[in-house]
Amino acid sequence: MTRLPVCSTRETVPMPPQITMRAAGVLLHVTSLPGGRLGPEAFRFVDWLVAAGQTWWQTLPLGPPNRLGSPYEAASAFAGWAGLLAEPDAPVSEPDLKRFAARSAWAEGWSHFAGDGALADQVRFDREWTVLRRYANERGIRILGDMPLYVAMKGADATLRPELFVTHEVAGCPPDYFSEDGQLWGSPLYDWPAMRADGYRWWIERIRRSLELVDAVRIDHFRGLVAYWSIPADAPTARYGRWRRAPGRALIAAVRAELGPVPLIAEDLGVITPAVHQLRRDLGLPGMSVLQFMMDRSAVQSNPLWMDEDRVIYPGTHDNTTAAQWIRGLAAPQRRHLDRLPICLVDDQQTRPRGEHGDHVRRRFDQTRGVVRRTQERDGGSVLVDQAE
Repeated sequence: MTRLPVCSTRETVPMPPQITMRAAGVLLHVTSLPGGRLGPEAFRFVDWLVAAGQTWWQTLPLGPPNRLGSPYEAASAFAGWAGLLAEPDAPVSEPDLKRFAARSAWAEGWSHFAGDGALADQVRFDREWTVLRRYANERGIRILGDMPLYVAMKGADATLRPELFVTHEVAGCPPDYFSEDGQLWGSPLYDWPAMRADGYRWWIERIRRSLELVDAVRIDHFRGLVAYWSIPADAPTARYGRWRRAPGRALIAAVRAELGPVPLIAEDLGVITPAVHQLRRDLGLPGMSVLQFMMDRSAVQSNPLWMDEDRVIYPGTHDNTTAAQWIRGLAAPQRRHLDRLPICLVDDQQTRPRGEHGDHVRRRFDQTRGVVRRTQERDGGSVLVDQAE
């Protein structure tokens, strides 16, 4: 992941300094660590990030996942998942519970929804996560969180605040390159007039809670804050949906009015219109680019990846092949696009640096073996894009 300086324009709101610096990081959810919990392996991963010269650790959403294990349909937009706890039986006192409930407006509702022990689990989660985050921050590692745009149909949020949601139509996305039927997510849509009448309080508290846990937040499906694909709840596929407008500008303005210049990143992949790009730029939010898509188009020095500064760059997404497989399968024209980059090309025998700056990359690679790393020397600094294998 590469963070480049945000390009300032007359209408752009400056972003907080922690996400305007050039930096690199790794996306690795806690469940992908050995053991899949907030134990010693999580601290060891922070140490590895430091040794590898990284700045950011991006995770997936931290909430309780659905029955298929997806955190993008979490049971709560506020609660942490007890399944991540290294010490799930750690003692929690009555004063601990009262203090947590007093400072967390959502806690009482979650306790009623999730049942006995739910509040104690949140105290444990905050303890363990706070210690890990502090350990990371003290070593120069920041945490980038992930926020799904929507919530679960049967989760705590829609159950406890039904007046803020509509259920006769559900969320998804239209047919595209990946699916001729589109995607039918089935999430409840927001009742935006009701949200507006409430001063966007639910959203303000959601982002406040997120920034209690992480240093910056990626908003998934950002384009849904400009216009969203609304599908009849009884439709068999997403083909039957239609576009509806959303009040993204007013929502972010309300959040900033109370919380200040919150550090947000906009996931702006997919069917993106000029209005979405305009809002993102006006709000001063970095967007996203996918290396595999962009490098198919042109050599790096003439590529938007090189020119656009307000981007977070990923080797691929869950819809792409791995970086290693992609590099192995590059056709000759695509390989020529990478010729001027110092690059660790992966073959069937081993990973080894190649390219005109191979010696520099080899030294860095030897320090962080097991990472596909592309390094571009520019303006006296390295722009890195890593993917742990």
